[in-house]
Order: sequence, then structure tokens, then C-alpha cells
Amino acid sequence: MAKASRNSSRHSGSRLTRREFLRVGALGGVGLTLPELLAANGTDITARADACIVIFLNGGPSHLDMWDMKPDAPAEIRGPFRSISTTVPGVHLCEHLPRLARQMHRCTLVRSMNHSVNNSHAAAVYAALTGHDRGEMGGGAKPEDHPNIGSVMAKLRPGAPTAFPYVALPYKTKEGAGGPLQPGFLGGIIGANHDPFWVLEDANAPDFRVRNLTLPEAVSASRMANRGELLTALERPFLQQQHRAAAAYEVMNDFQKRAFAMLTSDATRRAFQIEQETDRVREAYGRNIYGQGVLLARRLIEAGTRVVTMSWAPDANATWDTHGDNFNKLKNTLLPQFDAAASSLIAELAERGMLERTLVAVLGDFGRSPQVNVNAGRDHWNACYSILLAGGGLKEGVVYGASDRTGSSPAERPVSPGDIIATLYHLLGVSPDTNIYDVLGRPHPLVPRGRVMEELMS
Repeated sequence: MAKASRNSSRHSGSRLTRREFLRVGALGGVGLTLPELLAANGTDITARADACIVIFLNGGPSHLDMWDMKPDAPAEIRGPFRSISTTVPGVHLCEHLPRLARQMHRCTLVRSMNHSVNNSHAAAVYAALTGHDRGEMGGGAKPEDHPNIGSVMAKLRPGAPTAFPYVALPYKTKEGAGGPLQPGFLGGIIGANHDPFWVLEDANAPDFRVRNLTLPEAVSASRMANRGELLTALERPFLQQQHRAAAAYEVMNDFQKRAFAMLTSDATRRAFQIEQETDRVREAYGRNIYGQGVLLARRLIEAGTRVVTMSWAPDANATWDTHGDNFNKLKNTLLPQFDAAASSLIAELAERGMLERTLVAVLGDFGRSPQVNVNAGRDHWNACYSILLAGGGLKEGVVYGASDRTGSSPAERPVSPGDIIATLYHLLGVSPDTNIYDVLGRPHPLVPRGRVMEELMS
């Protein structure tokens, strides 16, 4: 079970102190941008999508055993898995992805991904989630990092004030067990107020609830609003004594307003009430932390969240980093869980009429080596790998690019993470050429080394 969010707070009695109000205002991921930042350039593209769900297969999923199988290659390359037909003629997937194979007519499969990072999970994750390739420079998240797409959307197109613009779950994935938080998930240069709202509780647990969305005991929604008005009245004269303090007040006041709106929003609270789903739906997604996390992502998007990022690992080495026993891990755990969650998400979004306006991006840090190693595993491989996309203005039933006969390198139309992130931004109505401004007001290009891939768009 995932650990509870450290932002959780415990209250005794019915009194809500000034300090507690300020803590509510600082809830992760609830920051509102200032009006001038909301009016930033680059948001005048007609959006094809309103929201995006990123399923991040953290650790490096094996393209050769999932998306780009090589049945005619030698045994030490092709592995033991068979390929199966999909709903797209001539396109095959792994036999352990049967449900996803039935959704391929709704998807775009890119088989020619590549970047410069091979050994550092952290830098490869950063490249995949931000479009900025910093080579082998690893390490944990830093304030000078470029922001996640969710953070950018939270700043430029935050959506309804009662919905979290950007949510990340179910783990703060570490760079190895006990290591630092991986880069690429946070607001970075645009500020911590654009970090995600973290949901670190296990949505599959019988007692699942998001504790930092729970009102203090004995404090009703009306009392919460009244106390917020009182706080505003008391603090304004003091804070307006200095220009800087007044500016700080306006920012904090925005935080508080959004926090109060979320804490008292029925739609937001209902989004987290996953127990309201039928047993059939919950079983379809998979009764595990990842399957229920993907289901929760769908519920959050329905409630107005712009971006949900689901990282499929507590640390970089825990799941998809299959240096050893690759085939048993994939067959027995990883692929069945992923197949259930991803196929159910795409099918449900389509059935609910949401897929047309919701992007689904199944990404990873890199692929795995063509040669099976002595531990029956595959090692990191950045030179060629695959990703899956669906919805939000993308073409359906398309395979883009191709690898060579061993899956070692792109044989045609190579694609970088920057190209994919630039394309996602474009579909979400944000030009990748936009300058974003850091906390000191300095401009930074959003995706300087990525191109919008119009050939993927419908």
C-alpha cells in the first residue's frame, strides 16, 4: 500500500487556526497563476484536446516484448513471447496484451522513438516528461528543471477553479530505492505552486480517501468559507503596508481561494469516491494500485482536471526495469496489469464520448536491449523504443516509424521525446514555441528541440 501523503494533517477539536488556513492554502498543486501569467503568449492555438492522461511505465518497458516484436529474429533477440493480431490489419502486439490488441484501431503506435540517455533513469524520465534532453546528467528533481506538461497546463490553462489542474499518482517515484524524487514531475522553474497535487494513497485500498482533501473535523463548508473571509479581512491591512507584501498577499489569496473551492466542491470530492464505481468496472481496470490509479485518472479528468500523470513504480528499479527475469515479470504481473488498465481506459473514454477530447499517452524512459542478457533480462536501450498514443485529435489505427530487423535503431522516421511533448502541447492548445517565465520573470522556450508532428494528427 502506498504511503499516505505527507501533506496530510490531523486536527483536534473544532477550531481552525490561522496557521491551518495557510497550510490549506499551500496544498500541493492548487496554485492559481496571476492574471498576467494566465494571459501568457502561446495559448491561442485551437485546442483539439481538453485533458491528458499520461501512463508512465517508469523503468523502461521492453518494446521488443510488447509493441515491436521480432518473430523472425534469433531466439536471443525475439524472446519466448508470441505475437497476436490486432484490430488494425497487419499490426501485431504481444500475446500478453490481448485486450489492448482489441483497442488498436483507436491508437497511434510510434515505433521509432530515441534519445541520448541510456544509463540514467532520472535524465531519461526527465526527457520523456518535459521534452528536454540533458544527456546522461542524472540526479533528483531540482528547482532549475523544466516543468512537466501538467505544470505548464496548470499555469497557462488551469481550467475550472474547483478542479485540480494537475494531479500525479500513486507514487513520488524515486531514482532507486531510497533515492531522491525523479525530475520531470514538478513545476521546476515556474515554481512549486505549479507542482502536482499528489495522491499517494492506494486507490485499491478498502479505506481509500485523500486525507488532504478532508475538511477539519466539525468544520462545515459554510464555516470554512466564513473563516476564509475573516482571514482575508484581517490580513489585508497588514499585508498592504509594503508593495512586496501586498503582492505576496495576492498570490496567497489566490491559493486560499482555490483551496477553499476544492475543499468545498462536491465534484472534486466525488471524483475521489472511486467506491462509487461498479464492481465490474473496477475489476476491468484491475484490482491493484495501478489499475485503480488509471480509473481514478479517468474520474479526475471527468471532474475537470487537465493533466493526470500516473507513474508505474515506487522507484525506478521496482517494476519495468527488467534487467533480470524479464519474461516472467512481464508475463505474470506487468503485462496483465497494464493490459487491463490501459485497454479499459481507452474503451471507457470512447464509450463515454470523452476520447475525442482526451489525450492518452503511454510513455517510458527508454526501451530494452535487443540482446537478452545472462540473467534472462534486457538492459536499458535508448536508441530505439516504442510509445502508444490515443485520442485528443490523433489519428486512429496508425503505426508511425519502424525499427530495424532487431529493434536496435529506427529504420525510418525517428522521433524524439521533444517531438512527442511538442505535439501534445499543440493538441492541448499551447504552442511549443511559447516562452514560459520562471519565478524571476526570465523567459524560457517551452520545447526548443521538438517539432509538432502534424502527420500524427487527424
